[in-house]
Amino acid sequence: MSVISSILGAATLISSLSQNATNGGSPLGTLSAPSLGPFLTNNPLPNGYPWGTATAAGTNPYTQAPVTGVIRSYDFTISRDILAPDGVTKNVLVVNGQFPGPIIEANWGDTIQVTVHNKIVGPVEGTSLHWHGLLQKGSQWEDGTPAVTQCPIAPGQSFTYSFNADLYGTSWYHSHYTSQYSGGALGPMIIHGPKNAPYDIDLGPVMISDWYHTDYDTLTEELLSPLAPEFAPAFPSDNNLINGKMDYDCANAPAGVYCTPNAGLSKFKFTTGKTHRLRLINTGSEGLQRFTIDDHTMTIIANDFVPIVPYQTNVVTLAVGQRTDVLVTATGQANGSYWMRADIQGNCAAADQIHALAVIHYPNAQKNAVPTTTATVYDNSSCFNDPLSDTVPFYSMALPASPGVVQEIDITLGKNASNVTLWYMNNSTFRANYNDPVLLLANKGNDSYPYDPEWNIYNFESNSSVRIIVRNHIPVTPHPMHLHGHDFWVLSEGPGDWDGTITNPQNPQRRDTQLIRPANGAPPDLAAAIPSHLVIEYNQDNPGIWPFHCHIAWHASTGFFVQFMERPADIAQLKIPTVVHDTCTQWTAFTNNNKPNQIDSGE
Repeated sequence: MSVISSILGAATLISSLSQNATNGGSPLGTLSAPSLGPFLTNNPLPNGYPWGTATAAGTNPYTQAPVTGVIRSYDFTISRDILAPDGVTKNVLVVNGQFPGPIIEANWGDTIQVTVHNKIVGPVEGTSLHWHGLLQKGSQWEDGTPAVTQCPIAPGQSFTYSFNADLYGTSWYHSHYTSQYSGGALGPMIIHGPKNAPYDIDLGPVMISDWYHTDYDTLTEELLSPLAPEFAPAFPSDNNLINGKMDYDCANAPAGVYCTPNAGLSKFKFTTGKTHRLRLINTGSEGLQRFTIDDHTMTIIANDFVPIVPYQTNVVTLAVGQRTDVLVTATGQANGSYWMRADIQGNCAAADQIHALAVIHYPNAQKNAVPTTTATVYDNSSCFNDPLSDTVPFYSMALPASPGVVQEIDITLGKNASNVTLWYMNNSTFRANYNDPVLLLANKGNDSYPYDPEWNIYNFESNSSVRIIVRNHIPVTPHPMHLHGHDFWVLSEGPGDWDGTITNPQNPQRRDTQLIRPANGAPPDLAAAIPSHLVIEYNQDNPGIWPFHCHIAWHASTGFFVQFMERPADIAQLKIPTVVHDTCTQWTAFTNNNKPNQIDSGE
């Protein structure tokens, strides 16, 4: 009997493990998890709101963000712990003893300060935290990408990040050191801002993630073995989680692995007749997710940090790194319970157990009741996001008349001299040098690296805007392409070469992570494959070094990563704090006596 059949056939839903055993100190996934307010109130409220008179429709989020002067301080310790999120006991990276990590909550325009203590042992490792989707204007060195904006935080050391909450909506933070976040070093980040649609209750983050029982270091070693298959994924995920919880069929657990059946599912509360905001985040390593709620329709109001004109759907597609905010009106029975579902798209990712379940209880429902509702039927054949014509930003922004520069990037896959399969962008695969962050080099006027081609740097000088035309030549999997430091316009996405057509040119979709679909074909006959395309564009209004990479953890680890250098003359004028340089002093001191086991790209 499969784990899904076992859950659906159970008489009651009683967790056999405590919340502390599955998720440490995290309250997420429990009925006691607090709902969020419309904004934080321990601060000035000019005109009744922390952001004053700013609105979703009338305020340019990139040039008119408020500055509140309020500091939100957090203190995070990253360490290892033994947890069983789905009943399978394993070593998990935790933040303050929690998986997922604690919520960062702020108002638009606040300053967020996070002191990170690296207490990872067994073995010791460097670390960092990246604040996914934030622009980091004026704090480009706080992006949290080792080898790009800083050196890793050395074992036993601490570093305080300080940056503006310069956009608003839903996102997450995660380690950007090798594939570390796949082991649990992540958490939600909620920044309150103006509403673009009314709702009553904010249920907070709903984090969806594929899950691996083998530790991330071992998986990375398998990935980089000459024996790994060239086109098929080296390994499938073992399970699928909602807010860090799911059950597992212990009959499938390897010998010697401790597994507890019926570990426990996440639970949520709906209030009859009220409209609820759910903040969906794909925090996984590979899996493309489809999210549904039985017998309920959802209204999408934001993608990534971009509010959009609301539209209704019965299924939400989420690639790794993407976020979608939805509104759901509680139209169900007052004594009813309903299944919330997330399904890994089986033809778009490798997964042994694709289904995740959570429970929504209405006010008069029995709290251990097993829902008897039926899953939503939807088209699960595609590996791409909703049509661009459906996703219209709430604040309208037209494209520039013409781009300042156009860069084409071709995605390919191949073997290196050691017979290891790597990803290539324009025939170059990436490898980081943790000891020489490119931003710090460029700040000293060193903006050319002829002896380090593996850094994959594109210098776009002082051009006003950049258009990137990406072609995917590999018919294996879609790729969630993420750009740091910017929201980009999505001009086109689809099969074949771009024909020059722009979807909604007066106000194209904007976001920071967008899928490019697989090429049309079947490996190993790549010559016959018809490439797919993705065309994006962004304004060069943020001098810095900004990674552009696939957000599948295993692809970034195998070289799927480039860096965009933006306005190098202005980078040289940045006043980078001494504490950022100190990360390199401390990392050098550590590596003088300890050789890091950097078997992958480093990201």
